[in-house]
Amino acid sequence: MENILVTGANGQLGNEIRRVSRSSINHYVFTDVAELDITDLNAIRRMIDKENIQVIVNCAAYTNVDKAEDDYATADLLNNKAVENLSIAAKESDSTLIHISTDYVFKGDRNIPCHEDWTTDPLGIYGITKLAGEKAILESGCRYLIFRTAWLYSPFGNNFVKTMQRLTSERETLNVVFDQVGTPTYAGDLAALICKIIEDDLLNRQGIYHYSNEGVCSWYDFAKEICALSGNSCDIRPCHSDEFPSKVKRPHFSVLDKTKVKKTFGITVPYWKDSLVKCIEELKQE
Repeated sequence: MENILVTGANGQLGNEIRRVSRSSINHYVFTDVAELDITDLNAIRRMIDKENIQVIVNCAAYTNVDKAEDDYATADLLNNKAVENLSIAAKESDSTLIHISTDYVFKGDRNIPCHEDWTTDPLGIYGITKLAGEKAILESGCRYLIFRTAWLYSPFGNNFVKTMQRLTSERETLNVVFDQVGTPTYAGDLAALICKIIEDDLLNRQGIYHYSNEGVCSWYDFAKEICALSGNSCDIRPCHSDEFPSKVKRPHFSVLDKTKVKKTFGITVPYWKDSLVKCIEELKQE
C-alpha cells in the first residue's frame, strides 16, 4: 500500500482527487495550508516522516494571474520556493513528486498545439514563477511527473464555468473574448489520470506531460456552451482582448498537444464539451 500526500486539497483538483480516490486501497493524506505549510521545508519533512509518504501530489499554487503582477513575492513563494521544498523533501525521502503546472509557461504565439519539448517563454509573473517551479523540480534530482494543464474548472472553488453560469443568469448581454484560444480541462478528468498512475503503479514513467481535454475553443465559445447547457438566455457577444485592459498579456493560442500523455499511459482524453456536460449536470444537482 502506498501513502500519498496531496497538497492544496481544498482546491479544484485536490477535491477531485479526494473524490476519485475514495475507493482506493492506498492511503491518501489530504492537506491544505492549515494542515501543512509547504513554504516550510522542515514541516514537509515532518509530515512525510509521520505519514510514511511515498508519493506527493502538489495541487497547491498561486493562480491569480493578474494579481501576481503586483505580488511577485507571494507568487514566487508558492509557485517556485514551495515547489523546491517539496522536490527536496521528495528526493530525501525517495518519494515521487507529481506536480501541476500550466500552459502559461508558453508565449502562445504559434497556431499549432504546444509540445512538451518546446522552448518556454512565459508572458507574465504567473507563468514565470510556475516555470521556475518546474526547473526547481528538475534540478532537485527527485523522481517526478509534471502535468501542464489549462483552463481548469470543476464544481469546486471559483472558476470560469461557475462565473459564467452566474453572469449569464444575471445579465441580458455579456462580452467575452474570442481571440484567446485553448482547451478547457475538467479537473475530474485530470484527477482520474493522476489516480490511475498511482493505482496502476506507473510512477516510473517520469517526465513532463500535457493534459487538457480534447478539442479547441475560444473563451467566447466556452462561455456560449456554458450558457446553453445551464439553460440561460444571455446574449453573449465576441470581443477582443484589448477591450479588457489587463496588466498581463495572456497567450493567444495555448492548445496543448496530448500525444505523449495518451501514448505513455494508454488513455483516451474526453472531448471538452462532453466533460462540460458532466460538470454542469453535477452543478445542477447541487
